[in-house]
Amino acid sequence: MIEKVLKGKSTYWMWLAVLGTFIAIGAACYVRQYMFGLGLTGMSRDVSWGLYISQFTFLVGVAAGGLMLVLPYYVHDYKAFGRITILGEFLAISALIMCLMFIMADLGQPLRGLNVIFFPTPHSMLFWDMCVLWGYLILNCLCGWVILTAERKQVHPPKWIYIFVYISIPFAVSIHTVTAMLYCGLPGRHFWLSAIIAPRFLASAFAAGPSLIVLACLVMRKFANFDAGKEAIQKLTTIIMYAAIINTFFFLLEFFVGYYSEMPGHTHSLEYLFFGLEHDGHVYNNLVPFMWTATAFSFTGLGILAYMKIAKVFDYRLVGTAAALIFFSLWADKGLGFVFGGFVPNPLNEVTEYIPTANELGITLGIWATGFFILTLLYKIAVGVEHEIEA
Repeated sequence: MIEKVLKGKSTYWMWLAVLGTFIAIGAACYVRQYMFGLGLTGMSRDVSWGLYISQFTFLVGVAAGGLMLVLPYYVHDYKAFGRITILGEFLAISALIMCLMFIMADLGQPLRGLNVIFFPTPHSMLFWDMCVLWGYLILNCLCGWVILTAERKQVHPPKWIYIFVYISIPFAVSIHTVTAMLYCGLPGRHFWLSAIIAPRFLASAFAAGPSLIVLACLVMRKFANFDAGKEAIQKLTTIIMYAAIINTFFFLLEFFVGYYSEMPGHTHSLEYLFFGLEHDGHVYNNLVPFMWTATAFSFTGLGILAYMKIAKVFDYRLVGTAAALIFFSLWADKGLGFVFGGFVPNPLNEVTEYIPTANELGITLGIWATGFFILTLLYKIAVGVEHEIEA
């Protein structure tokens, strides 16, 4: 099946060339960071997690979002997801690879990552995060490839593979739950010290992952002659809408807890994100435009989906617009605001804003491009198999 990635239209090769360019830029930036150290980044003593870890946090959710395809299809036998379940599994693979790459970039020296294996500490959430990330990655590689091979041969997948499919379901939940525990287990950061961080992460994951799958399906419908089916897309939009509403509800609870109880440690982070935080005569508000844009995107996307449900209309352009708006709103919320807002103010009530450097942005774009490069190749194989069966 791998030979299918070597055949494609000019747009396919142009897309890979563009991604390859960004990968090369990211690689050059990483070599520079490797030679000179993390001093090239915008991180500091007060902001020890920057763009790399924020992107890792968001992408763990994207990987977990594939559960919204696996669960209905394999557990509830929802046939409409038959053509796109493999897309969710392949999305998880590329997202998890990006997660691991962002962790390696944040460590500075890649060999430090081996310390988690050579010196395991089961009482640490980092150890369990490594276990569930690698476990979920291996499970998706195994299940996706075996099931796609069986589909190509037009035979039933071997029964033993379903054991691993069912095991992957709790792994999908655990990768984001354990990641949430990395944050809510830090008592010195009031913004993260909340029992609903894990449910909030899962709600956002079940909206972000399916949103990206919908966008991928629409792109492949236009350029790859792959139609996921109207029923499948409609069901995905329903999942996205409910998950995004639940995520919004959880976020509003943070405002209630902070402002109603008048907890300074909680309200200061929210003020910094949405209104600007005044400290020592200076207003810190770098993230305010991003958060209000994310808010506008989220409510606009939800409004579009609600209109389609109420009016009982279906338009691929509206679906794509709503999915894109919700995806980018969740990226701004969890990929920027959640992590950076938690560092403001620090435990000593001082404010240190974080601004990523050009080198960090280059590495980040390179890793995202690597993920989309891998995802494109995997989807090319999956679509090629579908076309081969149809022929």
